[in-house]
Amino acid sequence: MSRKSNVFKKKSITGKKSVLEKSSAPGRKEQLVESLKLPKDMLLGASILTMTGNHELWVENYKGIIEYTTESIILQAKTGQIAICGCGLVIDYYTNEDMKIIGNIQCIRYL
Repeated sequence: MSRKSNVFKKKSITGKKSVLEKSSAPGRKEQLVESLKLPKDMLLGASILTMTGNHELWVENYKGIIEYTTESIILQAKTGQIAICGCGLVIDYYTNEDMKIIGNIQCIRYL
């Protein structure tokens, strides 16, 4: 059995040189989590976002607060950043593991 850490596919673009594109095949860690039927959020550090309507948002497994205004809250997650946009946004409470954001939430983006 061959051992591959990153799998790349060759993708050709018309009239241009071919480029290498990373395959979307799951990594070793993801395969292990799937095979053992373990919770992904705990082992991979994935953030969990739970919304109630567009007025409450619970965020679990975040690392820190990057930006905090009444129109935008940007959080650092393990795999990137999470931007919450809206009006009258307030962090109702937060701990090292989770937080509750209230206000008129208009969009959530992963950066």
